[in-house]
Amino acid sequence: MYELIRSSSRHELITRHGPALFLAFVIAELFYKWGSFSLECLGFLGTWFVLDVIWALVTVKTQKVRTTQT
Repeated sequence: MYELIRSSSRHELITRHGPALFLAFVIAELFYKWGSFSLECLGFLGTWFVLDVIWALVTVKTQKVRTTQT
């Protein structure tokens, strides 16, 4: 986490990692009621990781489409 914050610009943190972080937080808050902070935290981190990977793949695909259209 420290490396992510240290090596990224503020704009990149907001546009690249922000949507996945926000959506993972909402999903964890609404659906993860496992009665253990540790389990819910691991679920949140896992959800954030998966959503961040999906977000990265989608943005790479859309950037490729944009560059081929111009």
